[in-house]
Amino acid sequence: MDKFLEMRTFAAVVNGGSFVKAADALEMPKTVVSRHVANLERRLGVRLLHRTTRKLFVTEEGQVFYRRCESVLTDLDNAESEISARSNTVKGAIKINVPLSFGLLHLAKIWPAFMAAYPDVTLDVTLTDRIVDLLEDGYDMAVRIAELRDSTLISKKLTATRLILCASPRYLKEHKTLTHPSELAQHTVFCYSLLASGDRWEFDGPEGKISVTVSPTMRSNNGDTCRAAALAGRGLILQPSFMVDEDLHRGDLVEVLPNYRAVELGIFAIYPSRQFVSPKIRALIDFISAALNNASWAVPEKGQKKWVVNSV
Repeated sequence: MDKFLEMRTFAAVVNGGSFVKAADALEMPKTVVSRHVANLERRLGVRLLHRTTRKLFVTEEGQVFYRRCESVLTDLDNAESEISARSNTVKGAIKINVPLSFGLLHLAKIWPAFMAAYPDVTLDVTLTDRIVDLLEDGYDMAVRIAELRDSTLISKKLTATRLILCASPRYLKEHKTLTHPSELAQHTVFCYSLLASGDRWEFDGPEGKISVTVSPTMRSNNGDTCRAAALAGRGLILQPSFMVDEDLHRGDLVEVLPNYRAVELGIFAIYPSRQFVSPKIRALIDFISAALNNASWAVPEKGQKKWVVNSV
């Protein structure tokens, strides 16, 4: 008799809300799931679940036992993961979520180099600016550009980027010179719609922090779209240094109001806190960190980078 298998099966039924979903999650026939739960109830001598043709109800005894099962199974998983993490072998599949533009511009060239260094690792890379749920969507790791506030995640800061107010020389030649962020209301602007502060652009200038609400001519959930409009000489943008750095060096874009610095955003590697850091994840995070270390667009990091648990 495998008590742990019975407990895991019962927990899967409760989590899924049905025997069918539990069977799918555990990749076993529904009849086997039913048998494991029945054997468990028979051994305990109590009814854990009430089943009808349409619904499944957890009894009071079932709720108590479920909480105990979750605790025991988590401890078991953690114990196995901890032992596995002691191995120095870097191998296996890694499912990663990364931001679209950053992934294309700066991470796409890292993946082949990483796979060459670690041939026993396979990568499944998804590019999207949508914030995913790592646990629910089954990701091992994600790269996020933000001020992290989720205390359920563990992160390592890879580097940082600064939002830069800029426009093309053509636009600046044809329009009134800006001397203060409040004058943005008199100009055409293009906004990245997923910016945490929305249409409120924040700066830190000689007189302190300033917040300006802009009225964008165009919003887009993709920064490259805003950048293209600025390069065409149509208006101003507030975009991260990793996206506009080369444009600024070529002179295709010019930083506006350099004495008023926009916010800095951390670029983090994150992963679920309930899991130990496997060798393959640590290897990938360290590899990305090293690759980005000397990027010309990166904001210099003060002090040594550390693995941290977010507490905000």
